Amino acid sequence: MKKTLFATLLGLNITISYGQNLPKEYFMLIKKADSLYNARDYKNSAYKYSEAFRTNNWKGLTNDRYKAACSWAMISVADSVFFQLTKIVSEENYANYGHIITDPDLNSLHNDNRWKPLLEKIKQNKDKSEANLNRPLVAILDSIYIEDQKSRQQIDAIGKKYGWDSKEMQDHWKLINEKDSKNLIKVKSILDKHGWLGPDSVGKQGNSTIFLVIQHADLGTQEKYLPMMREAVKNGKAQISNLALLEDRVALGQGKRQIYGSQIGQNRETQTYFVLPLADPDNVDKRRAEVGLEPLSEYLNRWQMKWNPVLYKKDLEKNEGKIK
Repeated sequence: MKKTLFATLLGLNITISYGQNLPKEYFMLIKKADSLYNARDYKNSAYKYSEAFRTNNWKGLTNDRYKAACSWAMISVADSVFFQLTKIVSEENYANYGHIITDPDLNSLHNDNRWKPLLEKIKQNKDKSEANLNRPLVAILDSIYIEDQKSRQQIDAIGKKYGWDSKEMQDHWKLINEKDSKNLIKVKSILDKHGWLGPDSVGKQGNSTIFLVIQHADLGTQEKYLPMMREAVKNGKAQISNLALLEDRVALGQGKRQIYGSQIGQNRETQTYFVLPLADPDNVDKRRAEVGLEPLSEYLNRWQMKWNPVLYKKDLEKNEGKIK
């Protein structure tokens, strides 16, 4: 990893999803709850999620209940956490085992005697949902996903405890890079033999894992598999929103400007974030909507950033010069 004043962060993939026949107020409250969560106001975000569920006869979308559980976990209200998680596990057959065991928001639950039984039910849901999949490949991709995410989930804590340029952080990135190299060998082997496998073959998480590993790979590897992913999107075997993130990574790696604004940089001196060089900032939301991504202003809330295309264009050349 090059030592520069700026560090590129992961471009998070947030897709737009609307439930049918849900009150408009529900989505308004969920949006507020998400914003509070991103601002780390976990207590008020938890209550705001509850307000949203109340508008819909105490029913909620799976993803929203999961986020509510995370908010309650961050303020150590375990009963409310398990209420929300049990709901999605028993009623919605939640099966994302790899994600839930690596989610740092839920670390406070790991010593609770309800945690292991809950994980067992999720594992059972996962096994049922994967009955007709390529189980050997699913198992390989599951282990890769856990390795990929577990180390990255620790970055923020290490940076805050020891400093972003500390020896501890450098050692951690070395560990991540070593794991990435091993994971890439496995995923390249799968891609070269089977092509880009869709959810129908390896499940949603397995499909997402293939993307994550390529997203974290070197530029040459990204360039090699980008055409394959484009074709996979056409055939319904990859998400167009994930492709947008890879397109941005490759564009920046080639010295061009990104298209969708998914890649964020940080000034290590001021600890402030900014959108890495972006083409045609005025129309970015139109492009994001076309690939199922939320408006850039909402995306940037995760870093407590405000989106102002006019100011961005004024600062763009200055930031580009510093990045180089």
